[in-house]
Amino acid sequence: MQQPDNKLVTPATLVVDVVLVIAFFVYMYTVVSTHVPSKDHRWVLFWGGACSFCMTLVFWLTLQMFRVVVKAQRQAAAAK
Repeated sequence: MQQPDNKLVTPATLVVDVVLVIAFFVYMYTVVSTHVPSKDHRWVLFWGGACSFCMTLVFWLTLQMFRVVVKAQRQAAAAK
């Protein structure tokens, strides 16, 4: 018996993920940039962006894992 080839990630979900990731980056930058111990605007931009980038990558990975697991669980429940 052959299972149907269902993709766990579609282009529509990727577009939603991109919007969420950009919004998360902007939010995290506004939070962490106030904690950079510098008066120089370039260093605040650099360290705020670097910290926000790392946190955004973790958010993106979490979002992808969550989306794939939920879809796989729904497919497994439908197959029973």
